[in-house]
Amino acid sequence: MTRPWVAVRSAGIGAMLVGMLVSGAARADRTIPSVLFVSKSENKNQVHYGVRLDDQCAFVGSAPVYPYWRMLERGPNDTEPLLDREQRAYGIERQEIRGDTVRVTLRALPDRPITVRVARATDGACTAIAETTISGRAARLFNVHVALGFLRVDHLVLQGWAERDGAVMRERIER
Repeated sequence: MTRPWVAVRSAGIGAMLVGMLVSGAARADRTIPSVLFVSKSENKNQVHYGVRLDDQCAFVGSAPVYPYWRMLERGPNDTEPLLDREQRAYGIERQEIRGDTVRVTLRALPDRPITVRVARATDGACTAIAETTISGRAARLFNVHVALGFLRVDHLVLQGWAERDGAVMRERIER
């Protein structure tokens, strides 16, 4: 059984599920604009990670996962690229493609690789999910929340669903 929160689809209307999971409208090249995002305690703006796909749902280029800002403080559709100085916190360290997966290492989480897996649904739409471990269990990651302290990151919270039973998973990482 496919649950609506399990995969981000490239076809359909963009929607936010309980303010947590973002699904974007399809583009001509089937790029999925968001497979996971980083929120922060400072404001409503978020860094989203999209994945570039071709019309066969295959990765485009050697670095198909890309970050960008959704400037929600200004409006639901306002976006901006990451600034150079923001790359250290939100950028991608490396990407490795293997078949229908790309292993992504975020600079802020070098010890927690994320696997983005793509597939074609029965209706022909491209789907993508982000997977990692949360509290030592395989999980589908949808959000990393950054709790900021005075001039520093206090902690991170990884949020997702357990691969086995769909239970909501959260892990706090102290900084």
